[in-house]
Amino acid sequence: MTRYESRMHTASFAGVRDAARQIAGQAVRTPLIENPALNALTGGRVLLKAENLQRAGAFKFRGAWNRISRLTDEEKARGVVAYSSGNHAQAVACAAKILGVEAIIVMPADSPKVKVEGVIGFGGEVRMYDRYTESREAIGE
Repeated sequence: MTRYESRMHTASFAGVRDAARQIAGQAVRTPLIENPALNALTGGRVLLKAENLQRAGAFKFRGAWNRISRLTDEEKARGVVAYSSGNHAQAVACAAKILGVEAIIVMPADSPKVKVEGVIGFGGEVRMYDRYTESREAIGE
C-alpha cells in the first residue's frame, strides 16, 4: 500500500488552481443555491454549495481525486490506505475505483452502517477496528 504522510502546508492560489485543473472533468461542478429564509434572517444574500451532489456525496471527493490521481504508476499498483468513518472513506474508495487503484479503508467498528456500505459499494476493502482498544495504524499496515 502507498504510504503518504500528511504534511501541513500553507495553501496558495497557484496550488488551488493546480488542484482545480487536476479534478476538472472528474469532480461535479456543484451548484450554488440561494436560500431566501437565510437571506431574510441575515439581511444578506446566502448561497449554499450543494456538495451532497458531488461524487461520493461530499466535497471530500475533490481531495481524494486530487491526491490519488497524482500517484505514480508504481504507487497506484501498491494501492492506498485511508482512515475514516465517513465521507472521506467513501471519497477515497470512489476515486480509487475510478482510477483502478486498490483501496483499503480502516474504519472504527462503530462507523455508521450506511458509510461502511458506501465504501464497499465503491469497491473499497473495509477493515474494522475498535477505536478504544486497537491502533488504526496497525490495522492499516
